Amino acid sequence: MITGELRNKIDGLWDIFAAGGIVNPLDVIEQITYLMFIRDLDDSDNLRAKESAMLGLPHKSIFTGEVDIGGKKVDAGTLKWSAFRDLPAGEMYKLVQEQVFPFIKNLHSDKNSAYSKYMDNAIFKLPTPLLLSKTVDALDEIYRLMNENQSADVRGDTYEYLLSKISQSGLNGQFRTPRHIIRMMVELMNPNTDEIICDPACGTSGFLIAAGEFLKERRKEEIFFNKDKKKHFMSEMFHGYDTDQTMLRIGAMNMMTHGVDNPHISYCDSLSDRNADREKYTLILANPPFKGSLDTDTVAADLLKICKTKKTELLFLALFLKMLKVGGRCACIVPDGVLFGSSTAHKAIRKEIIENNVLEAVISMPSGVFKPYAGVSTAVLIFTKTGYGGTDKVWFYDMKADGFSLDDKRSLVSENDIPDIIARFKNPDEAKRQRTEQSFLVPKEEIAENGYDLSINKYKKTEYKPVEYAPTSEILDEIESLQEEIAAGLGELRGLI
Repeated sequence: MITGELRNKIDGLWDIFAAGGIVNPLDVIEQITYLMFIRDLDDSDNLRAKESAMLGLPHKSIFTGEVDIGGKKVDAGTLKWSAFRDLPAGEMYKLVQEQVFPFIKNLHSDKNSAYSKYMDNAIFKLPTPLLLSKTVDALDEIYRLMNENQSADVRGDTYEYLLSKISQSGLNGQFRTPRHIIRMMVELMNPNTDEIICDPACGTSGFLIAAGEFLKERRKEEIFFNKDKKKHFMSEMFHGYDTDQTMLRIGAMNMMTHGVDNPHISYCDSLSDRNADREKYTLILANPPFKGSLDTDTVAADLLKICKTKKTELLFLALFLKMLKVGGRCACIVPDGVLFGSSTAHKAIRKEIIENNVLEAVISMPSGVFKPYAGVSTAVLIFTKTGYGGTDKVWFYDMKADGFSLDDKRSLVSENDIPDIIARFKNPDEAKRQRTEQSFLVPKEEIAENGYDLSINKYKKTEYKPVEYAPTSEILDEIESLQEEIAAGLGELRGLI
């Protein structure tokens, strides 16, 4: 959660746009995103050059030599943020509008890539040199504060706070998964270099970026010293769908900035019959929308066969099972109602996952995790597609803290169960834990007997400790003594009147 000076600077940047005549929140977000992307290109290019030097790999900077812009040869070095940021406002505005913006629109050599597709209709909308100059200065200050912040997620949190202003303005926002929860889910799944990863409701690509960052941290040499694995990482590993063009554009830029050249980010209603992806992915990471109901006429028929419903949270679970290869795994966030809902559809999807596949874990999260945007209680489900069953025991964890206060402020606190969750997941010692502890295993047979109910309170046992009270006679003596003291005090007060 962004607080203090950094939050004030972002609010100030928003005010700069309002004063400059751009008030539509989607326009503001898009224009800020373009400029952040331009700045990030400079930083990421420098970082890649350093990493390549350390690994002994060749590196060709995108800012080397000349580039063709509208039939004119331009020195690519002049298009870097660090090169134009100090120019006079008028000169900077002309350069950004006529050269830098066309440069980023045509940055990707593959014209069929997600980046090229969604940047094709991007428009530079800043109306005056003064607005651009103020925005550049404000962003430099924001980046300075981000660099001073010790939080690993400050970049994501800053972007999250910017995006939250869309939902605050009364427009839809699909980008509410806290970055530390995403990171926890990625660490639990521990992706390898051969994965084919998908988020069918990708928004700004938070899950895909986190998976990519995890792989670069843990398996950098395995990926970048192997030509085939590097190609797979850059062009074949990451897939995402969304129905919002703005989110797709931001997501594509986000992925490219984070070093994934050609992710498959597509416009698609994942639940419709237009989504033909079946048995394609080895890993799905998602927080699908819980928008309630939709028209079943638009839903793919094979999903309705698993659970006939209009509820998106149930249909997405059916979709995940269809999209996964046999052996593929899923970590997804669901609202609590999915765990214990008593409708036929609720029971059907839980039974499908438990009886015909392998349900591995249910991690119940406190309702404050999604504040200030929503107060809904949620859980993380982790399961593997087998198609023939295999669930033996299900691991339950009762998360009570995530490192932040559970109110709207979401301030940093010392209590944090996430490291414990990662340490306990698949730990053989979990079999020895009692139902009174924070995590424990429950046999499949017991879950089936309870109508496939997955709410942790159904199985957790509360340990009642006997409390010994003083005998009644002692309590009465104490009350009488207190009454005498009160009477004496009142007598003294009367004497003073």
